[in-house]
Amino acid sequence: MEPILTAKGMKKIYPGSVALDNVDFDVYPGYVNVLIGENGAGKSTLMKIIAGAETATEGEITIDGKPARYASTHEAGQHGIGIIFQELNIFPNMSVGENIFIANELMKNIFSIDHKSQNKMAAKILGRLQQKINPSTLAGNLRIGQQQIVEIARALSQDMKILIMDEPTSALSEQEVDVLFKVIGELKDSGVAIIYISHRLEEIMKIGDRITVLRDGRLVASDEISKVDISWIIRQMTGIDDLAMDVSGAGSEEALLEVEGLTLPGYGGTYKVEDVSFKLYKGEILGIYGLMGAGRTELLECLIGACPEARGRISLAGTDSVGSSIEERIRSGISLIPEDRKNQGLILPLSVLENMTLASLRRYVAAFSISSAMERGEVDGMVSKLGVKTPSVSVQISSLSGGNQQKVVIGKNLLTKPRVLLMDEPTRGIDVAAKRDVFNIITSLAREGLGIILVSSELKEMLTIPSRVLVLSRGRLTGEFRSGEITREKLVSASAANIAANEKIGGAA
Repeated sequence: MEPILTAKGMKKIYPGSVALDNVDFDVYPGYVNVLIGENGAGKSTLMKIIAGAETATEGEITIDGKPARYASTHEAGQHGIGIIFQELNIFPNMSVGENIFIANELMKNIFSIDHKSQNKMAAKILGRLQQKINPSTLAGNLRIGQQQIVEIARALSQDMKILIMDEPTSALSEQEVDVLFKVIGELKDSGVAIIYISHRLEEIMKIGDRITVLRDGRLVASDEISKVDISWIIRQMTGIDDLAMDVSGAGSEEALLEVEGLTLPGYGGTYKVEDVSFKLYKGEILGIYGLMGAGRTELLECLIGACPEARGRISLAGTDSVGSSIEERIRSGISLIPEDRKNQGLILPLSVLENMTLASLRRYVAAFSISSAMERGEVDGMVSKLGVKTPSVSVQISSLSGGNQQKVVIGKNLLTKPRVLLMDEPTRGIDVAAKRDVFNIITSLAREGLGIILVSSELKEMLTIPSRVLVLSRGRLTGEFRSGEITREKLVSASAANIAANEKIGGAA
């Protein structure tokens, strides 16, 4: 089979760094062409060049054997190339339908957009993805996972020969991933070439046809998926055979955080979180699992004080005086690592140092001003402790890889001296080696006595990291499983329990 697209001798040089160094990449029609590598390996840069969002310093792209030159995503689209970017590109003040057809609007005439037809088509595409999202809803009101679905729907709305998917499942539940894989299978059958980037190695083995591995901006290996295994992939990505993680975190018998009857009202008499009670013990890693919309993120937002309308009792180390605002909760010893690190965890124009001390600046005040020496000393120590790879703490945070940005977010929270650390999808969009680093950090913190609540959509993480898992479904607690009894079947069953019960009641009515 001849490739539909060939990128040959691709180079991309930024000031002070080489992102791509003479990389060759072939894309085959009707294949899932997997591209993989650690954070900073050059994957997204190569995809941005192919999609027209970046221009190569050197190199040539051919499509159907003919040289192709384009300087924008719009021009790339004219060649039949579409992309789902790793970082969400949602217009929050526009509707879902408008986001799906942005730059490809359906027109009544040359002066006006046919919003009715757009919404009808958008509903059809969302239905294909088994999503009941109203196309008229403002995109900014959707959760991260739903916004990811809108990004995928936007790509499906265009008739593409080559579709690039950069971490398309990073914010999706397992059920939504299964639906996406079915759609990918349909696209393959119709001859569409899929370029697929993911850090979830099991996904790659499940749907991939051919794999290309980058390391430090260079091509290191390429082969058929059927001829490789996960150990081979890890070895090619990292040059290391063993990436075992230390994942103990059972905790003590000392209750650190007690939550009773926590309830967060929703819309129309519904609840985002309903009558949830549990205890977190000192040194424990407590997992929270559930499908999208189960109330996992909302639960953490209630705990950090981001939902003033929430009701219930929260007690930290035996005292109820934890305050109601985010600032008061942080001072009392509760800290949150948010799901969306780019928009909620970091300020991208600022440096590593400035980002890391944002939540703890009052600790460095001396004589009515911030002591730069104190601040720098704390940050240098945290960078060393967490293994943040950065040329300097003065560089802009956006220049770091996703895994190192996540370590900075963790460091920012640790500098507030928390007793309870809330972590919402801490490994979203980072590679397997960075995941190992993050989880080793988590277990090390648990040994120091921190209580950690870990939210993750990945079942593998729930099966291996926490010593106890709570399962939510539609805002209610539907399961609690301790080490030794945590199984995939139990977690999946409990996550759908309330849904099944509600459907049964609705059917009976």
